[in-house]
Amino acid sequence: MKLAMKLRTRLFLSISALITVALLGLLLGLVSVMQMAATQEALVRENFVTLDLGLKLRQTLGDQLMVMVNETPNPAAFESSRQRYLQLLDEGIAHEQAGNGDLYGFKQAKADYLDFLEAYSQAREPTQVLSGKEALTEKFNALRNGLITEHKRALDSINDTERRARERALLIAGLLGLVGLAVLIIGFVTAHAIARRFGAPIEALVQAADNIGQGNFEVTLPVSSAVEMNQLTKRFGIMAEALREHQAMNIDELLAGQQRLQAVLDSIDDGLLMIDRDGHLEHLNPVAQRQLGWDTDRLGQGLGTALERPELDEQLQLVLRGGTLERAPEDLSVEVDGESRLLTYSLTPVSHTQGHILGAVMVLHDVTEQRAFERVRSEFVLRASHELRTPVTGMHMAFGLFRERAKFPADSREADLLDTVNEEMQRLMQLINDLLNFSRYQNGLQKLTLAPCVIEDLLEQARARFAGASALKGIELLVEVQGPLPRLQVDQGQLDRVLDNLIDNALRHTAEGGLIRLQARRHGERVIISVEDNGEGIAYGQQGRIFEPFVQVGRKKGGAGLGLALCKEIVQLHGGRMGVYSRPGQGTQFYMALAV
Repeated sequence: MKLAMKLRTRLFLSISALITVALLGLLLGLVSVMQMAATQEALVRENFVTLDLGLKLRQTLGDQLMVMVNETPNPAAFESSRQRYLQLLDEGIAHEQAGNGDLYGFKQAKADYLDFLEAYSQAREPTQVLSGKEALTEKFNALRNGLITEHKRALDSINDTERRARERALLIAGLLGLVGLAVLIIGFVTAHAIARRFGAPIEALVQAADNIGQGNFEVTLPVSSAVEMNQLTKRFGIMAEALREHQAMNIDELLAGQQRLQAVLDSIDDGLLMIDRDGHLEHLNPVAQRQLGWDTDRLGQGLGTALERPELDEQLQLVLRGGTLERAPEDLSVEVDGESRLLTYSLTPVSHTQGHILGAVMVLHDVTEQRAFERVRSEFVLRASHELRTPVTGMHMAFGLFRERAKFPADSREADLLDTVNEEMQRLMQLINDLLNFSRYQNGLQKLTLAPCVIEDLLEQARARFAGASALKGIELLVEVQGPLPRLQVDQGQLDRVLDNLIDNALRHTAEGGLIRLQARRHGERVIISVEDNGEGIAYGQQGRIFEPFVQVGRKKGGAGLGLALCKEIVQLHGGRMGVYSRPGQGTQFYMALAV
């Protein structure tokens, strides 16, 4: 059984072996180079000494020849030169004995020199040393040739030393190359063994991780001889088992949650269409199937294609990008089993906890009966207003004539009753006019007279109209315009009516010492006009119905509750959108967004 070894230990031993081999090769190369350098230095020094002695001997011999050939030889100079020559020969012999003197050498040179001196002493004409074929000349030539031979030997020895040094250098380079090759082979084998030994378990773990990522937790984990790999494999197996249990638990919870959500969706009275991020239908509840006359074969289609309303795709893409619809969408008209139905709808994005949008929900509400009732009510109000306007106008005129002719004292009870009747008649006339105007807007009978309008002037004129009323109540009325605003094509008279209604409501619901701001600013391709106060505010539960007709909110009520509904109709007729922001006790802001 193999002993389990840590990966760090294996790597340390492998790298140590490589370093050891490399160091041995380097040490061998250094020793060889140093030995070769020392040997070469000794040989070169020996040969250079030989060359130096040879040159000195030849120079001294030349000096002796000059003395010999002189017609009047100088015995002292000759003796001095002879002693110098013998001294150099003795140095050469000593050097030769210390080194390797197998060849001609300085011993032979000394013998030749002594023979030459003997021949010189026996010569009949010493001055004729180099002429003829006498024994003296032969001895001289033998001596000279011996010195030349020794000189050549020294040169040949130097060349031979260089050659051997070159060969040894090549040998050392070859040995170092072999060591490098051995290190390379050992490193490759070691790396391959490590990669094979540890790469296979890692690849097996990668494959196991891929299987786990795909939901397959039945994986086979590798066994390695490395302690770290075994620990990693063990913990990987523990993690896989925990994930398997967690997935099983999550699947059960998801199924239960999906069933509960399905039950909730199916029990809702409104139709629900679930849409994915690509704009395709994912789910529709039974109510939506009944409202639209669909079955599940519509799933996967685009919203606009399924409902045959291409503009719905643009609205859906706006919602999926995180935007909001700037105005209330028109009712959907559908034919189901030969019956025409009207459906209101809303589009709401479905967002992840991290913020990105997963899809959208479309809520459908059947308003067929409600729209029929509203149409009947509108027609009734329009006809009743027309029918009431003529007699009430006549009554008001007759009462006015009666009041002018009646001469009651100003502080009498009769005068108070006449004033009360006159106020109620005016309120009744105003109510009839409001009903007529509201009916005209709802039935599309009201036409706009569009003209360029300067927003700054529009707000200043509105402030001027209510300057007196605000001063009487001790309320400050301000105009705040941010930056230059473009001129808008609007019906200024109708917008004056909207601003008058909003400012009147703000004055009625703001306490003495309060503040009302008339504001205007540009936001993208829209101009936002708002009336903001710091009054009593509007309860959250009432803000959703505040623009409905005949609805009054707040503690101070007046009129018939048609003012804000009429304002909304006017703004929508301009292609804009009206809304409200309010916090109870902190004030209210009504705004209208008009296209540039």
